[in-house]
Amino acid sequence: MAQTNINILMDEELKKNFDEICTELGLNMTTAFNVFARAVVRKHGIPFEVALNDDYFYSESNKARLRKSITSLKGCKGINQELTENNGK
Repeated sequence: MAQTNINILMDEELKKNFDEICTELGLNMTTAFNVFARAVVRKHGIPFEVALNDDYFYSESNKARLRKSITSLKGCKGINQELTENNGK
């Protein structure tokens, strides 16, 4: 299959961070972009939600989890857990 070049502009810091994560995953950026492109073609759209509200707290999955937790607490089936910080890791 014939190959073609694609040039994109990206913030330097974003590129650095993206490259580091790709490397940790055992990928290079070309492979990562190809994975993304194949997923777009397969789904006929972006393979993740693109929204103006990027606050995870209000995502449907988190709201469902919160409703389940509230129901559990009302049924006296709660579990005490401590909040820990992961410092972005």
